[in-house]
Amino acid sequence: MHRVATAEEAVGEELAAVRPWLVPRYAAELAGARASVLTRLWRALAHEPLPWITARERVRDGLVLRLGDGRTLSGPPADPYATSAYVTVVRLGERAYDDPARLTAALAVPHGDGLAAELAHCVASLALSRANRPEDHPHGWPATDWEGEQRVVDGHPYHPACRARIGFSVAEQLAYGPEHRPVVELGLLPVPARECLVSGAWPEHLRERGRLLVPVHPWQAEHVLGRPRTGGVLPAHPLMSLRTLALPDGGPHVKTALSARLTSSVRDISVGSVAASAALSAFTADLAERTGGLLCVTRTLGAATAHSPDLAALWRESPQVYAAPGEHVLPVAALAGTGLPGSPAWTAAFARLALTAGLRMLELGVALEAHGQNLLVVLSGTGSPVRLVYRDVADIRVSPARLARHGIRVPDLPARNLTDDPVALRRKLFGSLVAGALAATAGSAAALRAALEPAVRDLPRTPDTEALCELPLPAKALTLMRLSPGTPGDRWTMLPNPLTQLVLEPGRTDP
Repeated sequence: MHRVATAEEAVGEELAAVRPWLVPRYAAELAGARASVLTRLWRALAHEPLPWITARERVRDGLVLRLGDGRTLSGPPADPYATSAYVTVVRLGERAYDDPARLTAALAVPHGDGLAAELAHCVASLALSRANRPEDHPHGWPATDWEGEQRVVDGHPYHPACRARIGFSVAEQLAYGPEHRPVVELGLLPVPARECLVSGAWPEHLRERGRLLVPVHPWQAEHVLGRPRTGGVLPAHPLMSLRTLALPDGGPHVKTALSARLTSSVRDISVGSVAASAALSAFTADLAERTGGLLCVTRTLGAATAHSPDLAALWRESPQVYAAPGEHVLPVAALAGTGLPGSPAWTAAFARLALTAGLRMLELGVALEAHGQNLLVVLSGTGSPVRLVYRDVADIRVSPARLARHGIRVPDLPARNLTDDPVALRRKLFGSLVAGALAATAGSAAALRAALEPAVRDLPRTPDTEALCELPLPAKALTLMRLSPGTPGDRWTMLPNPLTQLVLEPGRTDP
């Protein structure tokens, strides 16, 4: 009977065939990759409402979790905002685990086998990504809009499947993953224009004889569409989301359909999102002008779909459009690589900018999903945060009641984007911006509090500000979602709020 190779071994064997010189570096990165994924998993076990965990107890040297079947999990204290890999071992009963996939399998919880397989793949994929970092790691400001994004190697700061690329071979990861710095040749698939739904203006150079030339990711062409690449190609540089790419001449970004599971979900482009893209983009960009220059929104220039989520593309402005000469634009997720968050004063200034802009948009009626990939910061030549840029408006939430309160006409938007529920609106913004982008930039609960406290004291007193300071912070329960395949939509957890002891001074209350 032949032993089945582990994910780590399988990736190592594939790597030996395509990039043999990376094998020693890959092997050296495995232990650190396990710790990084285990740290994210322990955060989820400690803080998410997983139904088979019945109690959590702080002990002198850590945390003990009691399971419904009588077993216990024990590990170090769990800082929900830490981004360093500080968990190297978790004990299930008396047995120690340093491998997050083996620990998940040993828990034997519903749907745990699938998650264990994803975590095993994630560890191997993360080690591969780290192994292929340039030996002369670039310093200073990136010269292009894609270079900064490609410096983000570890993926999602809190998701246990932070670098999972299920369905991608090693060769495909190297060919398409942004952290591997490839140039991807997008296919241009001709589709009769009469068979397409178009929103906005489709580029003229991608039209020919009554057909639209739709950019298709090569992985999608091979694994989903099953169509050989015909016609021209469009070389482009993959960005953090992998399916969105930047043209080499500094022009627009193109978002392609890529029906693969990346972290939480399969990311295609729905027909509805194409239909709404122009109106949603224009509305959000126009509303952002009311922030007094603190926030800009990249506009969707054109979108098309062959009435299928598997064959669609969107063209979007590059965030560089909103940078003046001498300024630099970086996704918030890339800030750690600049060293800037090492300064408490810098992090506090960034938090003040982000909270002021985000809460102003929320007051007006739009809750942004401002996580570290969607939210970018424009930096001065000396690194000071100047303004924010937001991209990909498909998942914002819009409150008709709040818009009406400010005399703003409610646009014709999909029902999924509309809600007046303050809990849903605050979850969207606080979960992405505070518990996500700002927390990951700060890197710990103590650093997050130090960044938020001076910023919050300068904000107007509103029900949203009070909720930010007085209630637990919402965050997506990412592991619970992966263990609940039959439950659609987001699931949430409530994290300890580092601001709950803050006493706000009486101040102006906005309407």
